[in-house]
Amino acid sequence: MERSAIFHRPGNNYSFVLDEGTLCIRIRTKKADVKRIDLIYGDPYIWENDKWIFQRADVFICATDALFDYWEVNISPPHRRIRYGFELHSNEETVVLSEKGFHEEIIYDCGYYFCFPYLHKSELFDSPEWVKNTVWYQIFPDRFFNGNKLNNPKDVQQWGETEPSTNNFFGGDLHGVEQQLDYLEKLGINGIYFTPIFTAPSNHKYDTIDYFSIDPQFGTKEDFRNLVEACHARGIKVMLDAVFNHCGYYFPPFQDVLEKGRGSEYVNWFYPHSLPLQEGDRPNYEAFAFVSQMPKLNTQNPKVKKYLLDVAAYWIKEFDIDGWRLDVANEVDHQFWRDFRNVVRNEKPDVYILGEVWHDAMPWLNGDQFDAVMNYPFATNVLQLLASQTISATEFMDSLTTVLQSYPNNVMNVTFNLVGSHDTSRILTECQDDVKRVKLIYLLMYTFMGSPCMYYGDEIGMTGGKDPGCRACMEWVEEKQNTDLLAHVTKCISLRKQHTLLANDGHFQFMNWVESNLVVYRRYMDDRNIFVLINPTNSTQTYQIPYEIKNNSLKNLWTDEKIVTSGSSPQIQLLPYDFKIVEFYAV
Repeated sequence: MERSAIFHRPGNNYSFVLDEGTLCIRIRTKKADVKRIDLIYGDPYIWENDKWIFQRADVFICATDALFDYWEVNISPPHRRIRYGFELHSNEETVVLSEKGFHEEIIYDCGYYFCFPYLHKSELFDSPEWVKNTVWYQIFPDRFFNGNKLNNPKDVQQWGETEPSTNNFFGGDLHGVEQQLDYLEKLGINGIYFTPIFTAPSNHKYDTIDYFSIDPQFGTKEDFRNLVEACHARGIKVMLDAVFNHCGYYFPPFQDVLEKGRGSEYVNWFYPHSLPLQEGDRPNYEAFAFVSQMPKLNTQNPKVKKYLLDVAAYWIKEFDIDGWRLDVANEVDHQFWRDFRNVVRNEKPDVYILGEVWHDAMPWLNGDQFDAVMNYPFATNVLQLLASQTISATEFMDSLTTVLQSYPNNVMNVTFNLVGSHDTSRILTECQDDVKRVKLIYLLMYTFMGSPCMYYGDEIGMTGGKDPGCRACMEWVEEKQNTDLLAHVTKCISLRKQHTLLANDGHFQFMNWVESNLVVYRRYMDDRNIFVLINPTNSTQTYQIPYEIKNNSLKNLWTDEKIVTSGSSPQIQLLPYDFKIVEFYAV
């Protein structure tokens, strides 16, 4: 047994509270090394004859990646407190793992074992339930639809007649979004994520001047209130973008420091290295990256913190928004986000808090800061599999298994899955204009665990490179849309809503322990299974379902047709770049 590969720690993604009375416990071992694991567990205060009294429970393999097996068990301690260890069995030996290391036999003293002191209700990961069934649509407001030409910015361009640039404007606004709600509802969207809408000089608005006002080119506060109400009437949630890491160059407090230097009351709102402030390739003050137009805010300053937290509460209290997406969230201090969570949850208990974190996000996902982060590892692996085609199906499943096992299950159920955004090339461009591969990407995204997000226009096959190419005007002329792709995306969303097992009911498992050139994963609850099979190759592939099928009950959910096969463990054939969504009941 490879002991150096065996790993467990109490807390985070290895032991976490599922509900008031249930604890999920995981352990990691070397791949194909351990044959069986028993959980040894009990109440720390129950002893008999000077020996700790414990019970046993089977621990089951829940996932496998390139290096490790991951094992899992759910336990409901009668008194909501538990000490526990693991008895691991291989073909050659049996060992016991406790908090104090490995032992050759069981120790009857709970002081040696791992401790989860108490399952507190207040420490539950309480993400909003509605997010699990939300299908998002990201809108870059200036480029979606011009609904009111009276609020057009100066030098507005004719819609779609000019290539997008870093500094041109096309007049998209809040009226335009409201006028296109029928389109979004028909697509199946029930959540809109807006890039910033607050007053700023740029077309992207990540350089905020006034956090308490709507940019005039988008409309008025009354326009926004009407839009939110119209969305809510259709069951559509609204999430705004909060840029609290930095402000814009023309933010009045920053202008005050530029003018007065050390004499400004706002000098400690920022991070000047020296005064007076100087721009350039390396400004003498902290900024987003080294962008002098976006000076970094000192969120540890009580006055800055109060200002921004007042902003966060204001848009919920006054306009009833449903979520905040937090820009450059990892560069803001943790205590600010803890206070942020308390403030916004006091205003609206089920508001969604989504952080932009590109790397390991566990420090933000312990229930005291964010509900979720943007799932960039998902995007990276999907694009490598189907766009650049630089990884195999097995490598894809192994890599995403590692990601999934890095977080508790209840975190992954509300994570924000995306494959394109205002910062990336269009997905069709990434796929070299191959619509077959784009269809597989969306089939995958809309049947995966988490909360999926479509970037505006990707559903109709818009193309373009990185910023500014990915920010072209939405194409509303039907003859210029890829209506076949649009129909495919609409059907993917419809199936996700019709079969909630494809959303976040039940359980998820990659089938990467079965040798195959296909991406295969299983959505299941009790004896009901849905297998999603994706062929990312240009050759025909065959997959044998590794379960005995009850009453030959296979059904293709995409075509709504019964699959006729022979034998209890049928083989399913997939043509190049083909897919199947197969429902069955296991014996």
